Amino acid sequence: MFNKMLLSITEKIIKDPNDSIYYEDAYRLAVSQDNAVDLIMCASKIREKYKKNIVFTCSIINAKSGRCSEDCAFCAQSAHHKTGIESYPLLDKEKMVNNSILMEKAGATKYSMVTSGHSLSDGEIDSIGHTAEEINKKTDLSVCASLGQLTEPMAIKLKEMGVTTYHHNLETARSYFDQICTTHDYDEDIQTVKIAKSAGLRVCSGGILGLGETWAQRVELAFTLKELDVDSIPINFLNPIPGTRMENRSLIPPMEALKSIAIFRFINPDKDITICGGREKTLGDFQSWIFMAGANGIMIGNYLTTKGRSAEMDIDMIRQIDLSIEKGA
Repeated sequence: MFNKMLLSITEKIIKDPNDSIYYEDAYRLAVSQDNAVDLIMCASKIREKYKKNIVFTCSIINAKSGRCSEDCAFCAQSAHHKTGIESYPLLDKEKMVNNSILMEKAGATKYSMVTSGHSLSDGEIDSIGHTAEEINKKTDLSVCASLGQLTEPMAIKLKEMGVTTYHHNLETARSYFDQICTTHDYDEDIQTVKIAKSAGLRVCSGGILGLGETWAQRVELAFTLKELDVDSIPINFLNPIPGTRMENRSLIPPMEALKSIAIFRFINPDKDITICGGREKTLGDFQSWIFMAGANGIMIGNYLTTKGRSAEMDIDMIRQIDLSIEKGA
C-alpha cells in the first residue's frame, strides 16, 4: 500500500516543480526498507509530467586519455593508479568529428568530448572549439564538452564556438569528497559549474554512486545539484577498475540503484537525469527500469576506459518500452 507521505509529496511535485521535497522527507524515503517499488512508480509519474515519454541519448569520446594529476579513488586515468590504460594527448579534429558522425548514425542525440586532467591549455580549448564548430556543421548533434576546471574566458570561448553543454561532475557529496579526492577542493568544482552557467552554457553535473557514500550523502549531493540549478544530472554507478583504490568495492544492488535514481528525480523533478557508466554491471537485466525510476536520458556506446553494450541494444530497449527518442539539435 502506498505511503501517504509519499503520495502527498508526489502530488505536490506534479502540481509545481518548485514545491519540492524537503531534505528530511527525502532522507526518510531513501532509508525506508519497504517502499522501493512505490517510490520508483511515483518517480515515473514525475518524469512523465515533466519529460513526457521522450528520452535523449548521449555519447562520449575519450578525447585525451590518462596521466591525470588528480587522485580520484575510482578513476582508471589517474596517474596515482596503475591500471594499464592507454594514454594519449588530445585527439585531432578529424578523429573526433568522424566519431561524432558514427555515433549520430548509431542513435546518439548528444555528443561530448571528454578529456583527462585538471584542466586544458588555451591551445587545447581552441582545438576543442574548432572541433565543436565542425561537428555542428556536419551533424545535428548537440555538442557537449567535459574538460576539467574552467576559467571564465575558456567558458565564453567554448560557448561562442558552438559547445552547448558543459559537463563537470561533483562526483559525490561535499561531506564525503575528501575520501574520494584530495588533490583539489570541492569548491573548485562548484566554481567551474558556476562559471559554465554564467557563460550561458547548459550545465551537466552529477556523480558516481556506490563509492561507499551513505544514503544521507546521496541526498546531500542531490540537493547540492538542486541549489546549483544544473540542467542535467548524470548518474554513474561504480565500476571497480583493477589498480584503483576502489578495485575491491562491491557493487550496490540493482534495486538500491533504481531507488537512488528515484530519489534524485524527487529532489530535481524537472531536470534531465541521465544514466551513464556502470549501469550494465550494476543493473544487469534491470536496465530498462531506469526510466520507470525517473531517468529521461541514457549514455550509449562505450565509456572512457570501459566498454558499454552496443548502441543498437539500447535503442531497441527504449523502443520496446514505448518511449520516443528526442530529435537532434
